[in-house]
Amino acid sequence: MEQFQDFLNKYLPGNNWLNFLGFFCILITGTLFRRFIGKKISQLTFGIVRSFSRENDVTVQEFVALLGRPLEYVFLLVMVFFAFDLIHIPSQWELAHPSEFGLRLIFLRGYKSLLILALTWALVRFVKFLAIVFTRRAERTESKMDDQLVPFVKDLLIVLIVIIAGLVITGKVFNIDVATLITGLGIGGIAIALAARETLENLIASFTIFMDGSFVVGDAVQIGTMTGDVEKIGFRSTRIRTVDGSLVTVPNRLIVSQVLENLTQREFRRAKYTIRLDVGTTSEQLTEVIKDIQDVIDVHEFTKNKPGVIRFDAFGDQSFDVLVIYFVETRDIRTFNRIKEEINFKIMQIVLNHRIRFASPISTVHLKNDFINNSGGNPL
Repeated sequence: MEQFQDFLNKYLPGNNWLNFLGFFCILITGTLFRRFIGKKISQLTFGIVRSFSRENDVTVQEFVALLGRPLEYVFLLVMVFFAFDLIHIPSQWELAHPSEFGLRLIFLRGYKSLLILALTWALVRFVKFLAIVFTRRAERTESKMDDQLVPFVKDLLIVLIVIIAGLVITGKVFNIDVATLITGLGIGGIAIALAARETLENLIASFTIFMDGSFVVGDAVQIGTMTGDVEKIGFRSTRIRTVDGSLVTVPNRLIVSQVLENLTQREFRRAKYTIRLDVGTTSEQLTEVIKDIQDVIDVHEFTKNKPGVIRFDAFGDQSFDVLVIYFVETRDIRTFNRIKEEINFKIMQIVLNHRIRFASPISTVHLKNDFINNSGGNPL
């Protein structure tokens, strides 16, 4: 021990073996117990949060899984601070004061930056945990507005936390006047502002979507020629799952600047098409077919509440055209297609029962016998 003290007096004057014993003990303790301490702090924090939220669907394991790792590093960095605080830097080394540029200043600012980043990581994870709590509460309500509001607020808070952390590191750790820095950017600041213009427009548009309430997550919408279900409304864009399964990301500013049709808000879906019957159909047959189709529409469970229209509409080139219009009482496109198919089969059976043929688009050319005879049996 005396030899070690002599070594310290020679190379690290001002320190004794107790300083280094405490230094290594603190570092070893922080390294070995960081996971245990992080878990215990997470469990304690969970108990406090749960007493306020009274949310029983969220388990302590979920909370520890989110906050355990960042709290481990926060604890380790705190232990590193206490460990190095026991070591005295000899004046013989002639290192610059921490307030002046040098090795000590670099290490000090690096340490503060890491600590702020670890705290920011923990805070972001805490926001994600709160999002889980409020998401499960929103699932128990009938309104879909809170279902889309929770992820939106979560993303917005995470962005704000990261921005604030960056400003704190810039201003407090590196002692840079943020306001002066932004002002002094000059042309560069203008370029950044122009580059961020669309992001700001999308953010304002997202608030417009929430305030207007024109659609919510889960609604089927049509924007231009695109139709699909809304999966997520973010502060920059909205994700829509199209009918063919593709996931399309649409900037919010484009959504609020064009016509949007909310298909989910329909009480009825309209079916409209024309049935073309053969020109050999008699007026009596045509009347009976129209009456039978009208009866099918009037008694069907999904079409009886709103009268349909079945009319002899026009004389086609080689057909009698019957106009069919009815309204299916559903918002679901799949149910609408199923009901439409059922009615189509019934219409087909009605036409067949009356011994009527559907008009054929193929034209038939009748050639006179004398023309064929004069041409030697070959019309060509």
